[in-house]
Amino acid sequence: MKKKLDIKNWNRKEHFEFFKDFDEPFYGATVTIDCSRAYERAKELECSFFIYSLHKTLTAVNAVEAFTYRIEDDEIIIHDTIDASATIGRPDGTFGFSLIPYSKDLNTFKIQAENESARVATTTGLFTRSFDLDNLIHFSAIPWLNFTSLSHARSYNFPDSCPKISFGKITTTANNIKTMPMSVHVHHALIDGLQLSHFVDHFQELMNE
Repeated sequence: MKKKLDIKNWNRKEHFEFFKDFDEPFYGATVTIDCSRAYERAKELECSFFIYSLHKTLTAVNAVEAFTYRIEDDEIIIHDTIDASATIGRPDGTFGFSLIPYSKDLNTFKIQAENESARVATTTGLFTRSFDLDNLIHFSAIPWLNFTSLSHARSYNFPDSCPKISFGKITTTANNIKTMPMSVHVHHALIDGLQLSHFVDHFQELMNE
């Protein structure tokens, strides 16, 4: 389900109109996430850390309204649920784009994510299915790299307002604290630094549970 935002009476109307036509309206930040408890919890639940952290990501995304906004024909659409299009690696070193529906229930989400990952692993190429809606985040993991910043390849001619979230390598400190970098890129016509910080803070809270 989706509905239109009343832009005329929105307190960010001028911000939206200013940023929406930029050649590059996306901006990003890279932050360090403490994933010590989340790593332990994923093991306790016999869930891959990839799926567990993606579930927490989507839970935080769906909790921050600005992250559910998308631009459609110069209007803003508010989606009631945001799903994930995650890159899924294959044994041959390539990857494909997946579509994983969000569910508040971790077990339900885990089953759907495992089934979709298995499906993509048996395919070739990037687009292994159609993507009819943009109620998505674009999600990827680079578990081999402890990055401090990240950029994304983008076609400026392609209309896109979906947040892009990436995780990096988990490292362990001398006092056994596990951390990982998280990069978040968002469309500035929809999301400012305040809303970005709300997402990051809520995500860290969820990872600490």
